[in-house]
Amino acid sequence: MVGPVIFDTIKRYLRYSGYDVTWVVNITDVDDKLIAKSRERNLPMSQIACEMTADYLSNLRELGVNQIDYLPRATDHMPQIISFIKALEEKDYAYAVDGDVFFDVAKDSNYGQLSNRSMESQQGEGGEAAAKKRSPGDFALWKSSKGDSIAWDSPWGPGRPGWHIECSAMSHEILGNTFDIHGGGLDLMFPHHENELAQSGCCHDAPMVKYWMHNGLMRAGEKGKIGGKSDREESTEEASAGKISRSKGDGGLSTVIRRHTGERIRFFLLRTHYRSTIVYNEDGLQEAGTSLEAFYRFFDRFNEITSLQESTQYPGQYFYDLPLGTCRTQGEFSPGEDSLLQEMHAAREKFLTSMDDDFNTGAAISVLFDSLRALNRHIDQHGLGPAAELDSPAVVSLIKAASVIRELTSVLGIFLKPALSGSGGDEADTDLLDGVVNLLINLRKEARERKDYATGDAIRDRLTELGVALLDKKEGTSWERSP
Repeated sequence: MVGPVIFDTIKRYLRYSGYDVTWVVNITDVDDKLIAKSRERNLPMSQIACEMTADYLSNLRELGVNQIDYLPRATDHMPQIISFIKALEEKDYAYAVDGDVFFDVAKDSNYGQLSNRSMESQQGEGGEAAAKKRSPGDFALWKSSKGDSIAWDSPWGPGRPGWHIECSAMSHEILGNTFDIHGGGLDLMFPHHENELAQSGCCHDAPMVKYWMHNGLMRAGEKGKIGGKSDREESTEEASAGKISRSKGDGGLSTVIRRHTGERIRFFLLRTHYRSTIVYNEDGLQEAGTSLEAFYRFFDRFNEITSLQESTQYPGQYFYDLPLGTCRTQGEFSPGEDSLLQEMHAAREKFLTSMDDDFNTGAAISVLFDSLRALNRHIDQHGLGPAAELDSPAVVSLIKAASVIRELTSVLGIFLKPALSGSGGDEADTDLLDGVVNLLINLRKEARERKDYATGDAIRDRLTELGVALLDKKEGTSWERSP
């Protein structure tokens, strides 16, 4: 969940800064893990892939990740993948053996440049495929069918693509020979990104990417380390060894989101520079929740002052009615002699400088806290409350200053809409909500079993109105908050 939040924020900031950005997230809906899972559950691989993709997108929606432009699927791009492999074979960068096709890393003099690895240190797939390779570091472009039903026709016989070629072919189809930024977790640098770089560069005689951005991974617990390397210098192996994954029993992301809310998790992730390791623990998430509450309290104070009356200059409005930050130049303003606006003007410049410095969201959020203190101090010093005159200089300054907060936080993808009542992440409240919704799910199930479809539909419709979406699957019904 780290990467999508990071790159969603980066796209928001680039667009805010005037860049035209197209963000592509590849969906590799055919690979060894999906095939194994389909056999385990005795379900078609396509169904497993659809379920996992739906769960992934649902989690992204809760985290406020909504800037993705394209979500191409590998199974929709088989002709492009096969053509890509054929081009590599024709240029003598790939070779076929008994229906399998491998990339010959020895033919690429630049192989290893991204991860700074030598040819001698490369180690590819083992097992039956290893005996077919010219070099241990060669990697599969096409895997021959072993009697599986999951196969596509190709010049080398029925089979399916390797993971690395899927991503290269899909990104090339949408973005062309060379694109500006390739992002991903630090654990993907080798072999995945190294192999993408090699096969794409060799195929198109052009650099695949201008800039690589690798986000740090998330690890459980404290580092327990004094001195030594900083997080931003940590090796790929060190970072990967401690990262959180579902396979290590850390629980599903949807459960964490339900307990803490997507906004809290997004805020928690953005407090750290994207290239640093993120230490995940409950204390850190609770601390992020406490920080968010400070902002929510200010929004309530602001609303009390501004939303109950009309002004000749400003209509009564809530914080969330203030304009979003859509263009960097549009947010520029002259503070004049107003002390609060002078502070906010300086804070805005400091925020933008932080974001311009390799998207330093952690430093940018620190600026927001300084701004929050200035706003609360202004309210206290001028004794502002529900009876304040909106035309008074103190309130006019407050509204303008709050507009700066609205602009900058929207660039980070936070405080875009009011927090749901009772969604602050309190575990008891969350458990209560989960229990009530699941009770209604069971009542709906019982009604449907009695063929009382009217009652079942009424429960579903009423939950939808309340912002709860029911997800009916073969294994049962789950729920999520509607966007």
